[in-house]
Amino acid sequence: MTESESKQMEHWIAQFRKGAVSRREFLARTTMLLAAGTAIGSMPSIGRADDAQPKAGGFARFGLSDASQNDTLDPGTWVTSFTGAAFNGSLCNNLTEILPDGSITGDLAESFEPEDGAKRWVFKLRDGVTFHDGKSLKAEDVKQSFLHHMAEDSSSGARAIVAQVESIEADGDKAIFTLKTGNADFPYLVTDYHLSIFPANADGTGIDFARGAGTGAFTLESFEPGIGVRMKRNPNYHKNNKPYFDEVEFVSVTEPTARLNALLTGEVHVINDVDVRNVPLIERNPDFAITRTPSLRHFTFDMNTSVAPFDNPDVRLALKYAIDRDDIIDKVFLGEALKGNDNPVSNVMEYYADTPPQYEYNIEKAKEHLAKAGLDSLTIDLSAAEAAFPGAVEAAVLFKEHAAPAGITINVVREADDGYWENVWLKKPFNGCDWFGRATLDWLFATSYTSDSPWNNTGWKNAHFDELHALARVETDHSKRAVIYKEMQQMLHDDGGVMTVAFVNYLYGMSGRIGHGEIGGILPADNMRMSERWWFKD
Repeated sequence: MTESESKQMEHWIAQFRKGAVSRREFLARTTMLLAAGTAIGSMPSIGRADDAQPKAGGFARFGLSDASQNDTLDPGTWVTSFTGAAFNGSLCNNLTEILPDGSITGDLAESFEPEDGAKRWVFKLRDGVTFHDGKSLKAEDVKQSFLHHMAEDSSSGARAIVAQVESIEADGDKAIFTLKTGNADFPYLVTDYHLSIFPANADGTGIDFARGAGTGAFTLESFEPGIGVRMKRNPNYHKNNKPYFDEVEFVSVTEPTARLNALLTGEVHVINDVDVRNVPLIERNPDFAITRTPSLRHFTFDMNTSVAPFDNPDVRLALKYAIDRDDIIDKVFLGEALKGNDNPVSNVMEYYADTPPQYEYNIEKAKEHLAKAGLDSLTIDLSAAEAAFPGAVEAAVLFKEHAAPAGITINVVREADDGYWENVWLKKPFNGCDWFGRATLDWLFATSYTSDSPWNNTGWKNAHFDELHALARVETDHSKRAVIYKEMQQMLHDDGGVMTVAFVNYLYGMSGRIGHGEIGGILPADNMRMSERWWFKD
C-alpha cells in the first residue's frame, strides 16, 4: 500500500471510529484500498476452513435440490441455488464479489469509487478479461447487462436494485452508474446473482445470454433444464490458479433420500440441504463430512395480505399465534434451527432489532384475534413442497395440528417440487418459502417487502414503510439509520404477512475428498462460488 493509500485508510478508519460514516460507507471506501477487501463486523463467515492446500484437477459433481424444468440462461429468471451456483457462480461473474468472510471486493471491476455522496459510482474494469467466446469484456457489456433487468416489462429478481439507477455510462474501461439517490451499499447490491455480466449484442441493444458465453470459471458444455449442467474449466479465467476442478456437473436431485444415496454411492461429491435426520448417518462414516454454515437463510409461511382472508390483520395474528414453532424446530429440524418471530432479519445482520412480543403458541390469543376478525372458524389452504424448503410439508402438517384447537382448519396442499417457484410462489395466497436473505437491510427490504419489490410474496404494501426505506437508504448517521430500521422491522412483525418459522444453517454433506476454505453463508453454495473455490484433496 502506498503512503497516500495508507493516509486514506487512516482517515476512513478515524471517521468510522467516531461515527462520522456508516459501516457500509466505510467498507465501500476502504475495500478498494485492500487487495482482498476488509472484513468488519458480523456477517456470517463461516464454515471451518480445510487444512489441505488447493490442488488442481478432477471432475466434481454437485447434487442440488431445487433445479426446475423451467430453468433458463436468462439471468433475470434465476431464483434457486441451482441456477445461482451453476450460472452466476460458475458460468459468469459480477462487477463485485462477496468474500467468504462477508467483505466485498472487486471481481470484473478492478476498483470502484463513490462520488457525489455515493450517488455516482465508478467501476473500473479489469484489463484482459474475456468471455468464453474470446470477446474482450467492455463497459458496454456491463451497461447492457444492467439494462436487461431495467426494461419496463422486466420481472427480474434484481429489478428493485436496478430501479435505483438513473443512468449508466460506458466510458472506456469504466462503467459509471448515476443513482437516483445516494447509496453507500451499492457495491454490495451489484453482487446480486441476477446481475451477471453477459456480452452485449452486436447491435448495441440487449445481451446475448442464450449461447451461455460468460466470463466465469467454467465454460458451458451442456444444459438440460431440470436435469443438470455440465461445464469445463476456463483456461483463461482472470483469477490466478482458479478454478481447481477440471470439470464440474450440477445434478438435479430433488428428493432428500435420493440426494443422500447419491452422495453415499459416489454419484455426487457434494449435496445441499441434508435431511437433519440423516446427519448422524453421514457423520459416522469416515469417508464423508457434514458442514454447517451459519447463514441468513430463513424458512417462512407467507400470507398474501392483498387476498381474503389474509387481508384482515387479525386473521394474520390468529395464524401467528396458532403455530407452535418450538414443536416444528424440535420435530422437523431436530433442534438445528433458531425460532423465528416474523421478522425476516437475521440476528447476525447489522441493524437487526428485537421485535417484541415473541409470537408463542397461544390458542386463546389465536381465538381472540379470530373473534376480532368476526370469525369463529377459518378454513384455508397452505401450499407446501420439499422444494419450498427442506421439511416444509412436515412443518405444514404440524401447523395444521397446532391450529385445529383454535377453530382453524388448514388444508395442506402438497405441490409438485418441479415448477414450485414458477407455479406456486408469488401466485398462491399461502405458501412455504425458502429465503436466502441479503447482505444489507436495504437490499432485503427492496427485494421482498417494499410496495414495489419484485419478490413481494406477501403482497404487503405500506406507504410509511416505503418512506422509511427511502430515508434509511440515504442516511449516513449509523444511530439514526438503526432507529429507522428498528421501526421497519417492528412493522413487519406486527402487521406483515410473513410467518418466519425458523432461521437455519446451510447444511452440506460432502465426500472426504473435497477440500475448501472458509465457506460463505450470505448466499448458498459458498455465496454461489463453490465450484471455483473448492478442490479435491487427492
